[in-house]
Amino acid sequence: MPGRKDGGDMLVLTRKTGQSIVIDGGIEITVLEVRGEQVRLGIAAPREIRVNRKELLAQIEAAAAAAASAEGPDSLLE
Repeated sequence: MPGRKDGGDMLVLTRKTGQSIVIDGGIEITVLEVRGEQVRLGIAAPREIRVNRKELLAQIEAAAAAAASAEGPDSLLE
């Protein structure tokens, strides 16, 4: 298996339009469309599972870290 940047292993699967994979019995990912280099995916997951695009998650985490550092350690004492 190809390695990931974080050192873990990555399972690589080939799917066609309309085919799905299931993760942990509760998350289903379906290939809806392939057009050139773009792939449209449909994700069915329980409401308590948050699903984010990786690049958006990085922005959310950076904003949260900036907000936490702007508050400073003294705000924890209030």
